Amino acid sequence: MMKITVFNGSPRGEKSNTHFMVKEFLSGAQSAGAETENIFLIKQKIGLCMGCFDCWTKTPGVCIQKDDMQKLLEKFISSDIVVFAFPLYVDNVSGLMKLFMDRMIPILDPHFELDENGEVYHKKRYGKYPLIVVISNCGFPEQTNFQVVHLLFKRIARNMHSKVIAEIYRGGGEILHNDIVFLKPLINKYKKILRKAGTEIVSRLQLSEKTVAELEKPIILHKHYIKGGNRHWDKLLS
Repeated sequence: MMKITVFNGSPRGEKSNTHFMVKEFLSGAQSAGAETENIFLIKQKIGLCMGCFDCWTKTPGVCIQKDDMQKLLEKFISSDIVVFAFPLYVDNVSGLMKLFMDRMIPILDPHFELDENGEVYHKKRYGKYPLIVVISNCGFPEQTNFQVVHLLFKRIARNMHSKVIAEIYRGGGEILHNDIVFLKPLINKYKKILRKAGTEIVSRLQLSEKTVAELEKPIILHKHYIKGGNRHWDKLLS
């Protein structure tokens, strides 16, 4: 049975737009027979990486800090697919997600070798590394806001001897928890697409071109999103 583990880097946890997306994606994955686990990093004890490299020298593969990272790394390595899920903060991953990622160096061996393009990276510590799915959302409406993380996860996958098999990005993410009546069928339609994406990842290890195109479409026109967003902030500031 395929095992999918989500690492959710939203400080909002279960109330987040990130979880909204993850929950539907995992529903589709479960319907296709996958075993899933949804881990909220905000609920984990994760210390800052101290840059001591003891996890490479004194205790190879194990950080000397006694927190929750060791069990999280074990879950990471034992998964077939991992999902990095996070809100976009300043064109990048959230601080919580970056903290988690910084602490992942024990899964690699410190020795250098060349990749297929002749570029240096670290050797494997394990025989198998999970495939990667990226799920993110942001407050701005355009999909172009995810250009940085698109490149970032290409590099991360390379460094982790893995591959990104799907990226699911949602501009205008603040609309997902909106309870305005006319938006409900549009949001329900987007939920259905997310579930379809989860099903396809389990059955095909990739998304179909049709599903990618549907995921990229705005839920509402940008001009309506901007108008509604400004109205929302005016109300809070009044």
